[in-house]
Amino acid sequence: MPANMKRNIIIFDDTEVRRHLLPLSYTRPVALLRVGITTIDEKWRSMLGEATYSYLSVPYLKGKYPLRARRDNLLVAGHVIPTPALAEQVLQLKHGEALMVGEDLIAFNGSAQDFDNRHWQKVVYPEVKPDMITRPYHIFELNGKVLKADFERLTAGRTSQPLSESNTVIGDPSRIFLEPGAWVEGAFLNTHEGPIYIGHDVEVMEGSMIRGAFAACSHAKVKLGAKIYGATTLGPYCKVGGEVENTVMIGYSNKAHDGFIGDAVIGEWCNLGGGTTASDLKNDYSEIKVWDYVEQRFVRTGLQFCGLIMGDHSKTGVNSMFNTATVVGVGANIHGAGFPRNFVGSFQEGSATAGFKDVPLQAFFAIAERVMARRNVQFTDADRDIFTAIYNLKERYK
Repeated sequence: MPANMKRNIIIFDDTEVRRHLLPLSYTRPVALLRVGITTIDEKWRSMLGEATYSYLSVPYLKGKYPLRARRDNLLVAGHVIPTPALAEQVLQLKHGEALMVGEDLIAFNGSAQDFDNRHWQKVVYPEVKPDMITRPYHIFELNGKVLKADFERLTAGRTSQPLSESNTVIGDPSRIFLEPGAWVEGAFLNTHEGPIYIGHDVEVMEGSMIRGAFAACSHAKVKLGAKIYGATTLGPYCKVGGEVENTVMIGYSNKAHDGFIGDAVIGEWCNLGGGTTASDLKNDYSEIKVWDYVEQRFVRTGLQFCGLIMGDHSKTGVNSMFNTATVVGVGANIHGAGFPRNFVGSFQEGSATAGFKDVPLQAFFAIAERVMARRNVQFTDADRDIFTAIYNLKERYK
C-alpha cells in the first residue's frame, strides 16, 4: 500500500449473527448497535485509527451504508467488541492472514474475493477471546462491562466540566465525567457500582436518581425525578423518565414518563407512551425464552431477567403492558388494554384485545417523516428503500 494511501477498512456483518440480532439489525449494519457508551463501529474506528471505512451487510442496506472495496482491505467483524490489544493484533495482520476464534472470523487482511471464499493463507488467534454480540440480549448483558471500558478510554487524560454543588454525590466523584454543555442540577449520583458519563449538551433534571454504570450520550435528557439503575445507556437525543434498569436505548427514542423497563434494548425513533411497563422477570422465576428470527420460535436463553426488545420506529400507547422478554419488530404501533403476545411482527398496529393489522407502508412513511423532522433529521430516499425492503420480507409476519 502506498505510503500516502489510507488503509481501507470494511466492517462486515456475519450473516448468521445478523439474522439472530433481528429486529435490531433490520435497519443498520450490526456495528452500528450501541453497547457501552459508543457504537461498536465507533469503538473500532477509535482503536484502528484514520482510514477509509465502509460496511459489508445485506444488499438493501447498501444505499445508505455503501461498501467500498479495494484490492487490499482490512475486514473486521461488526459484532465483536474490540479492545486496544485486539485492535493492535488486527492492525498487525499481514496480507492473507485471518484472526479467528474457533470458526468465528474476527478480522482478515486481503482481497474481497478471498474473504468471500474464506481463503486464508494463515490463521492467528487472539490471546484473550473478545466479547461478541450475537443475540439482542447480549447488549444489556455486556453493557456494564463495556460501559466501564468506554468510560476509561473516552476520559483518559481529560478533565471533566465542573459538577454543580446542587447535586449529591455518593461514592467517588472522580468517576463522574461531564462533557461541555452538560447541565446537571439537583440530582443524586451514585458511583459505587460504576462510572457516570454525561455527554455533550445532556440535561439531567432535578430530583433524578442515577446509579452507575450510566451513560447519557449527546443531547439526551433525564426527566424530573427519574430513577435509573445501572447499567443503562441513553443514546443521542433520548429522553427518559420513570424507572429504568440495565437498558440500552440506541438513540433518538423516548420513554419520557412514568413506567418501568429493565434488561431491555430499544432501537431508534421509538416512543414509549406514559405508563408503559415491561416485565423483565417471570412470576415463577423460571428460565426465559425469547423469539428468534432464525429459529422462527421462542428459544431458551439461560436468562432469568429479560425485558423488552424493540426495533426502530415502534411505539406504544399510554399504559401499555408487556410480558417478560417481548420482542417487537420495526414500525409497530401497540396500544389499548391487555398484554400483546411475546412477539409482535414489524409494521403491525393494534392491541391484545382488538387484534393487529398491517400498517400501510405509506402511512408509516408519513409518521416517520414527522417524527424525524422534530429532531431536524430528514427521512431520506435511502431510508424509504430500507423500510420498503423490510416491509416485503416474509419473516416480519411470523
